[in-house]
Amino acid sequence: MPTPAARLLREVRSIWQLAWPMLVGQLATVGMGVADVAMTGHASATELAAAALGASVWSIIQVTVSGTMMSMNTLVAHEVGAARFGRIPHLVRQGLWKALAIGLACALLVNLAALVFDYLSLEAEVNARASQFLHIISLGMPPYALYRALYGYATSINQTKPLMLIALGGLAYNVLINWVFIFGHWGAPALGALGCAIGTASGLWLMLLVLLWWIRRAEAFKPSYPFSHWEGPRWAEIRPMLRLGLPIGITYFAEVSAFGAVSLLVARFGVVEVGAHQIALNFISLVFMVPLSFGIALITRVGQALGEGDPRRARFVSWTGVAMCLGFAALSALAMAALRWQIAAAYTSDLAVQALCVELLLLGALFQLSDATQCATSCAIRGYQVTRQPMLIQVLAFWVVALPVGIWLGWAPAWLPFAPPAPLGARGFWIGLVLGLSVAAILLSFALFRLARKRAHLIH
Repeated sequence: MPTPAARLLREVRSIWQLAWPMLVGQLATVGMGVADVAMTGHASATELAAAALGASVWSIIQVTVSGTMMSMNTLVAHEVGAARFGRIPHLVRQGLWKALAIGLACALLVNLAALVFDYLSLEAEVNARASQFLHIISLGMPPYALYRALYGYATSINQTKPLMLIALGGLAYNVLINWVFIFGHWGAPALGALGCAIGTASGLWLMLLVLLWWIRRAEAFKPSYPFSHWEGPRWAEIRPMLRLGLPIGITYFAEVSAFGAVSLLVARFGVVEVGAHQIALNFISLVFMVPLSFGIALITRVGQALGEGDPRRARFVSWTGVAMCLGFAALSALAMAALRWQIAAAYTSDLAVQALCVELLLLGALFQLSDATQCATSCAIRGYQVTRQPMLIQVLAFWVVALPVGIWLGWAPAWLPFAPPAPLGARGFWIGLVLGLSVAAILLSFALFRLARKRAHLIH
C-alpha cells in the first residue's frame, strides 16, 4: 500500500498531467482575443471600438455556452471511472444534439444582442460596425458549442494534449486571417473589425473539423468512438444534461457579467480609472487560467473516482486539487504584490494609470487565494454531478455581495447608509470583488466538505 506522501504525489502528478495541456490551450484561446484587440488597434480607433464592443457581447455568451456544455465532462468521467465505455458513445451523441440546439439558439441571441448598441449613444459608424461584427461572428457559435461538447468528452478520457495542439493551431490561424482581412493583404479587402469576426468564426469551424478528424484517427478514442452510427435526439437523455449544465452556464454568466458590469460602472470616472481597471483585470484573467485548468482537471478526476465507486478517493482528489490551486495562488499573490509596478509599466507608460493600476493589482493579489479556492471547490463539486448549489453560491457572491458593495464604496451614493464621504472609484469596486470572492470561497469550501464527507460515509 503506498504511503500518504506517495499517494499525494501520484495524485498531484495526475492532475498536472491533465491540466497543463488545458492551460496552454486556455492561454491560446485568450491569446485570440488579445490578438484581435492588438491588431484591430492598428487599423483605426473606430475599428478598435467596434471590435471591443462586439467582443464584449460575444465573450459573455461564449463563456455561458462553455459552462453549459461542461456537463459532458462529469458525465463521461463517471462512465470512464465505472469502465462503462460502451455507454460513452451514446452520451456523446446526445450531448452533440444538445450542443447543436444551444449553439443555434445562442447564434440567434448574438444577433439580437446587437440591438443593445442602439441604447449606448454610440457614433453611427461604430454602432454599424459593431453590429456587423456580431452578425458575422455569430456563425461561429454552433461549431463552438459542438467543439465544447467534444472537448468535455476528450478531457474526460484523459486526452488533453490534442486539445492543446488544436488551440495553438487555432491561435496561429486566427492571427493569419486577422492579418489578411483586417489590413487587406494577399488581394483581400481591408475589413478592419469585420476581419476579426471572420477569423474567429471560420477558426471555430476549423477547430471543430480538426477535432472530429483527430477523434476519427486516434487510437485513444476507439473504445468509445461516438460516430459508429446515426442516433436521433432523445429528450429523456438530453434533459438531465441540461439539468447539470444550465446551472454551470448561469454561474459562468453571473461571474463574467459581474466583471463586465464593473467595467461599465467604472466608466463614469474617466479614462484613467477605466484604463487601470482594464489592465489589472486583463492580467488577473491570464493568471486565473492556471486554477481554471486545475479545476477542469478536477472535474475529470473526481468524476472518475466516483464512477469507480470510491468516494473516499474522490474526497482525497478534491482537496488535493484545492491545495494545488491554493499553492499556486500564494505564489501568484506574492509575485503580483512584489512586481506590481513592473506589471503596470509593461502595459502603459501613463504614470497616472500606472499608479492606480498598482493599487488595483495589490487588491488583486489579495483575492488570489479566495478566487483560486472558489474555482477549485466549485469544479470539485461539479465532479459530484452537483451544479445548482455552486450556482446559487456564486450568484450570491457576485450579484448580492460584490456588486452592491462595489457600488456602495465605488460610487458612494448619498442615499445609501454609511456610504464613504467620497467615491472610491475603481478601488471601491475591487474591494467589493475581494469580499464577494471571499464569501464564495468560504461557502463553497463548506459545501464541498459536507458533500464529500456525506458521500464517503454513505458508501463506507
